[in-house]
Amino acid sequence: MNISTDSPAPMASRSTIARDYEYYKKVFAGRRLPFAYLDLDLLEQNIQQIISRAGDKKIRIASKSIRSVAVLKRILAADACFQGIMCFTAREAVYLAAQGLQDLLIGYPTWHAQDIADVARATTDGAQITLMIDSVEHIQQIEQVASQHNVCLPVCLDLDMALSLPGLHFGVWRSPLRTAEQLRPVLNSIVAAPHVVLAGIMGYEAQVAGLGDHYPKSAAKNRLVRYLKQRSIREVALRRAGALKLIESYQLPPLRFVNGGGTGSLHTTRAEAGVTEITVGSGFYAPALFDNYRDFRYQPAAGFAIEIVRQAHPTIYTCLGGGYIASGATAKDKQPQPYLPGGARLEPLEGAGEVQTPIHYTGPLNLKPGDPIFLRHSKAGELCERFSTLLLVTNGTIVDEISTYRGDGQCFL
Repeated sequence: MNISTDSPAPMASRSTIARDYEYYKKVFAGRRLPFAYLDLDLLEQNIQQIISRAGDKKIRIASKSIRSVAVLKRILAADACFQGIMCFTAREAVYLAAQGLQDLLIGYPTWHAQDIADVARATTDGAQITLMIDSVEHIQQIEQVASQHNVCLPVCLDLDMALSLPGLHFGVWRSPLRTAEQLRPVLNSIVAAPHVVLAGIMGYEAQVAGLGDHYPKSAAKNRLVRYLKQRSIREVALRRAGALKLIESYQLPPLRFVNGGGTGSLHTTRAEAGVTEITVGSGFYAPALFDNYRDFRYQPAAGFAIEIVRQAHPTIYTCLGGGYIASGATAKDKQPQPYLPGGARLEPLEGAGEVQTPIHYTGPLNLKPGDPIFLRHSKAGELCERFSTLLLVTNGTIVDEISTYRGDGQCFL
């Protein structure tokens, strides 16, 4: 079940094919449900849009939004601008290194000594894994383990990019490092640690990159979010530039990378001269949450199908399974969204259920038991935690079936 990295066929003949209910129903006819799929033609369109929107910056792929080694390798092979992976745990990074992937940045701090030791051993064997830090304690923990393995481990300094206003924290709670005064003790600790080297810095402006600003029937909220985003963009650029200036004053070896942004901030993060790379993940699969942005729209490349098993009402078709809820603050937008047939919707009082999901549909199609309902997950890679494989589709045909992390027997979080 290996995916081919050969150049895809020209998009002209594929883009004219309507991706409607009958198209996907025909593609997957006879397949046992539920299943997840990846439309390679739409993935290619998303890849090309990401390349265009990134400008002259490199793109680091966020693995948590992909969660398939085969798809990670396919994207990396698509263009030279794709360089490196942002992993979400140390064990995942070590696993990906064993699969032949390089330039692995762990996006979150690692504390357990055994996990750091695994990274140290992988580094000794030739892996390029960078640990994330944001405190003196992180440096001390890494130094202690690295010294035991006689290896120098690269680290990345995580900057806080949230916008703090009176009564409002606009962003996410990540790093405690915002000011030069907070950065200096950590930098001093790096200088004093012989088995630690500063390889890069990152700052994730989640309130710009990961927050929609074009929700239907929410005009006032959308205007407020856009205003706060614009204010954040200015603050983020100043904070990142200030950190770079402070680091330069330490006369450390040149940084290998300066990472920023995400799918939703490509067009703003690329404007910062000091940034060398932007992390992108969700833009490849384009989950439902990313329908709610004003400045861009990606193609719905990934989805899943559940099977109608009974008809509870003339307009309610009950399907088996489907309750694949996204992480984060619980809200309606974290539920999977019915995609095809058009006009299908969830039952508000039941939502997507663990073992059954009622779907309202009053359209022209004559649905019956055994027919699929296609849905899109609210987030990107979390879909792959529920399925062992992805069916790869191109030009109306299933061309391969590849494993997800789950299918590889891996569960990192």
